[in-house]
Amino acid sequence: MSDPEVPQPEKPGDVDDVVDSAKAGLADAEAAAAGAPESKTGDVPDAADESAATADETAADAAPVDPDAAAFAEAEKSFPGTFTTSVDDVADDHEPPTKIEYSATDDVATAAYGASATAAAAAAAETQVVPAEPIVDAPPPQPQPIFVQAPEPPRPLGNRGTAGAIGLLAALCFAILLLGVTLAIGAVGGDVTGENVGDKALAPLTTWAFWTPVVVFFIAFWLLGAIINRGRWGHWVIWGLLVGVAAWAGHLLGRLFEAPFWTLSAQQGVDLVQEQLFAPLAIAAFIIGRELTIWFGAWVARAGARKTQLNIEAQREYERTLEAGPSLSR
Repeated sequence: MSDPEVPQPEKPGDVDDVVDSAKAGLADAEAAAAGAPESKTGDVPDAADESAATADETAADAAPVDPDAAAFAEAEKSFPGTFTTSVDDVADDHEPPTKIEYSATDDVATAAYGASATAAAAAAAETQVVPAEPIVDAPPPQPQPIFVQAPEPPRPLGNRGTAGAIGLLAALCFAILLLGVTLAIGAVGGDVTGENVGDKALAPLTTWAFWTPVVVFFIAFWLLGAIINRGRWGHWVIWGLLVGVAAWAGHLLGRLFEAPFWTLSAQQGVDLVQEQLFAPLAIAAFIIGRELTIWFGAWVARAGARKTQLNIEAQREYERTLEAGPSLSR
């Protein structure tokens, strides 16, 4: 089976012939461009081939003619396949251009995009520049507070306890002195002798008449000390009279308890009190109570002055502590 025969293009005889043909084609193209013949309406051929040729010539005449293109076309007619390729090859190698159709939706989208762009531009034009807030550094950590217990104010020292303790000693002295006066009065009357002095000394210790003034004296002394507290000795000297009166009243009360008063009638009680108003032991109780209050009161006043000084020093120390402020121990 033999290979199919492929028609071969004719080879040009000479380069000069090609050039002459090209020049002739250019001359024909220029002549066609200078004066194109007008088509006649009445002489239209009936054949289809003639109509198509006439339409092609009319389109060619209407379009502007490029001299170079006309020369190449003339050369292609003389030597086909030399300068151009076939239509089928062009169709295979190149796809026809895609036709882009625009619809009304695209127009609306374009208009909307234009409006959005305009609004964005207006908003950007109206945007105000706000100064940025200054950056504030975080404050450094503060030291934690240390709670220190505040010093308590000093409690003032009282003198009432001291007055009570000294009052017990004063009451003991009062009892001893009152017993001595009782024995002295008995010795003057002849009731107390050297032989019975011991019995006479122990006899009053078991009676209400002896211990009642002693107890009343102690209570009066302690009450006066509680009132005066840290007062001066002069208060004891002046108000000691009241303690003496209390001791005198205690002697009368002791006699009523000794009677006893609940067995006596009112008249008998009055008579007993009148007999003891100025009795030697009643007067002795008043004097002893008065003097012991003065002398033991001086002791209480001295202790009170010492307490006052301690209170002043404690208050000064407290004030110095407050002025110095709290301090940490290391």
